[in-house]
Amino acid sequence: MTTRPFPRLLRRTLLAAGIALAATVAVAQTQAPVRIGYQKSSTLIAVLKAQGALERELAPLGVKLTWHEFTSGLPLLEALNLDNLDFSADVADTVPVFAQAAGAQLTFVAQEAPSPTAQAIVVRADSPLKSLGDLKGKKIGVAKGSGGHYLLLAALDKGGVPLKDVEVAYLTPADGRAAFEKGAIDAWVIWDPFLSAAQRQAGVRVLADGTGIASYQRYYLASTKFAQSRPDVLRVIYAALDKAGKWVKSNPREAAELLAPVWGLDVATVEQANARRSYEVRRVVPAGLGEQQRIADAFFAEKLLPRRVDTLQSALFQPIR
Repeated sequence: MTTRPFPRLLRRTLLAAGIALAATVAVAQTQAPVRIGYQKSSTLIAVLKAQGALERELAPLGVKLTWHEFTSGLPLLEALNLDNLDFSADVADTVPVFAQAAGAQLTFVAQEAPSPTAQAIVVRADSPLKSLGDLKGKKIGVAKGSGGHYLLLAALDKGGVPLKDVEVAYLTPADGRAAFEKGAIDAWVIWDPFLSAAQRQAGVRVLADGTGIASYQRYYLASTKFAQSRPDVLRVIYAALDKAGKWVKSNPREAAELLAPVWGLDVATVEQANARRSYEVRRVVPAGLGEQQRIADAFFAEKLLPRRVDTLQSALFQPIR
């Protein structure tokens, strides 16, 4: 009597079970939704979401999406670091610095070319404040960790006003608008499309924008775990962002008409906001992060970061081919 058929049968059974398990895992991976975080200023993601374009582009990969809106960039990247998101739509250049200081495992996927006029320090039209030096002793509203936060630091430095000589109120865009209109703050640092809405609706005057002060680049990031496991998804997202950016700049009126109901703003306001953003999507390379170190050093010098950040050493880059 021979016992050889039993081991062969066992091997075949185990092999079949292994194949079935691998197939189950593969299906589970392809069916797991990709969680995308964004904010109101995430224009290109808003376009792709409204058009359903990203879902169509990712359908061949078996990928489904879930969308999660945040009030500003800092809580968005905090969610990414806590593994509550896979991909973050664009955040201002300041935001990754705060995340890096907290030890976040994030990977840079793309950046937008500078848009310095798309954020500004504004005052009421009848305000006596005429120069950056006039901000001394005043109360200024800004979202903590936003691009506007760095604009404030750099503008005060240019105006010769120490940060300790102003009162900073950390406010979300909505709260900042309310405080500004009530006169609870003397100046407000804000970005588009909120900036354009305030200019057209609230009677504001720009005291200074980012020209010559802060270039205002915006970054798209992914959790490092997701970047390593799904580079195929990130390649599709990058291509879609690049295409959307070119479409917005080539079709300003049509883009504004698409976004106006999404943002709850009128078409003219959206068109004005979009005119100040570059929407030029680029790969992120070390040479393109020069201003990031200046931002990190400025915040550390004011004791607004818990530790000094070497922005290049703590940066990971997603190769897009």
